[in-house]
Amino acid sequence: MSEQKTIALITGANRGIGLETARQLGKKGVTILAAARELSRSEAAVAELKKEGIDARPIKLDVDNPADYKAAADKIEKEFGVLDILINNAGIMLDGRKGNETSTTSPEILKKTFDTNFFAVVALTQTLLPLLKKSKAGRIVNLSSILGSNTLHATKGSFIYDAKTFAYDASKVALNSFTIHLAHELQGTNIKVNSAHPGWVKTEMGGEGAMLEIEDGAKTSVALATLPDEGPTGAYIHMGEALPW
Repeated sequence: MSEQKTIALITGANRGIGLETARQLGKKGVTILAAARELSRSEAAVAELKKEGIDARPIKLDVDNPADYKAAADKIEKEFGVLDILINNAGIMLDGRKGNETSTTSPEILKKTFDTNFFAVVALTQTLLPLLKKSKAGRIVNLSSILGSNTLHATKGSFIYDAKTFAYDASKVALNSFTIHLAHELQGTNIKVNSAHPGWVKTEMGGEGAMLEIEDGAKTSVALATLPDEGPTGAYIHMGEALPW
């Protein structure tokens, strides 16, 4: 990617899948910008990564605070001059878990979910795109979910057919649309844009009943962040397999 170092910015890198993604990329020699809502949380994550010999740097980036976007871009421009990998990992789920509550999902829950899971991703990516365009092999990874598959949601008998969390699901559908549209715009460039489904992972969001350990949950993001030139773009991937939109 960049001649001297490969630089990766990961949002929500202070815990869960984000931190594990930072760990796995760092062990591949990638310099990690471990973004977190609060600088202290980023610094704690960086200290943990450095104990494992990883080149990690703290950066305050609250995805719900647009003022942080330009500050992050300016910092990256000044210190590295390029960004090779952007992993839009930060996200929230505010829906209840009592079954399908679409008819009672409040406008406030919808707005807050979309602000973090969709609008923030679009705005941050747009801000950092000039730096990604300087990379010899820019990679954008949008952390989606299988719950963003309209095809599976509409297919009776699919394993997510009865898993309806309206605000979260809809935000991931919108995120997938962003992936498709941005990848199309950037076709013919050195930048690849893909959506990643990490799997049902044992995180604070996934819960203890989830099927995958955090180590496995980071694998798809890491693979998409390090795609070779012949790799896909505009795809929706889990563990190397394409998912239905």
